Amino acid sequence: MMLKPINSILLLALLSLLGCQERKEKPAIASGQYLTILGIAQDAGYPQVDCKKECCEPFHIGIEKKKRVTSLGLVDVTSNEKWLFDATPDITSQIDELNRNHSGQGPILSGVFLTHAHIGHYTGLMYLGKEGVNTKKSKVYAMPRMKTFLETNGPWSQLVIDENISLQEIRNKEQINLSPKLKIIPIRVPHRDEYSETIGFKIIGPNKVVLFIPDIDKWSKWETNIIDAVAQVDIALLDATFFNAEEINNRDITEIPHPFVIETMELFKDQPKSMKKKIHFIHLNHTNPLLDPASEQSKEVMVKGFKIARINAIIEL
Repeated sequence: MMLKPINSILLLALLSLLGCQERKEKPAIASGQYLTILGIAQDAGYPQVDCKKECCEPFHIGIEKKKRVTSLGLVDVTSNEKWLFDATPDITSQIDELNRNHSGQGPILSGVFLTHAHIGHYTGLMYLGKEGVNTKKSKVYAMPRMKTFLETNGPWSQLVIDENISLQEIRNKEQINLSPKLKIIPIRVPHRDEYSETIGFKIIGPNKVVLFIPDIDKWSKWETNIIDAVAQVDIALLDATFFNAEEINNRDITEIPHPFVIETMELFKDQPKSMKKKIHFIHLNHTNPLLDPASEQSKEVMVKGFKIARINAIIEL
């Protein structure tokens, strides 16, 4: 007996039940180069493992969705190339997002830029190995200590030996030319550097410059004045791990220093609106109320003229 064709509405409902989604239209970007935000959470994501706090309850009762770990996708539609900034534990869905909704042509990745050796920023490399997609000489851009760490410690060294990845050494403030229209500058920042240096990136397109600093101890420890740094770019995606000290009540906050959102806003309080709106807060801990767009803290940030990074946002370069 022949089966009748499935009604299109029924098919969409069925796909929804199976967890599938309609393919989105690829963004129309005039310049051909742009960034897409693939994650906004701190290294361990949202919700964090075994989290029984009130902040994770909306996920457990089905109100909130999982939030992927902070990562950026850089897309050049003119050359069908795409790069990741940081290889997170969510790399599978983040690469899928790039392929489905941005650039499905060309190699799986043209390269990965690593900021440092904390779990949310490099452990996704494991999925490029033979147990995973088994890539061939995928370029991984890393600072000298980070490069040595990957070369001399398993299981990362296996990726190097098996030529799943090809390590590209980069240096502080030395420009990397990806194409005539795309340039990257690594920028050293102070952080807990147990295994590697920590860097941010200046991402330079044909029309705009973006500063990406997902992790730093405190702005006062950096040799560069953060106000001057933001003045020199069009968009600044800045470390906002914690909104304030009150949300961390079970750990010594001095062991995990980050600039509180309230501190960053205080530093920029006397700056014009044109400066404040450049700042997009990112890398949010699971306790951070900015994860909830409807929270009073999110409203406060927006009222004061700042912005909060959201997944799938597009930044044209």
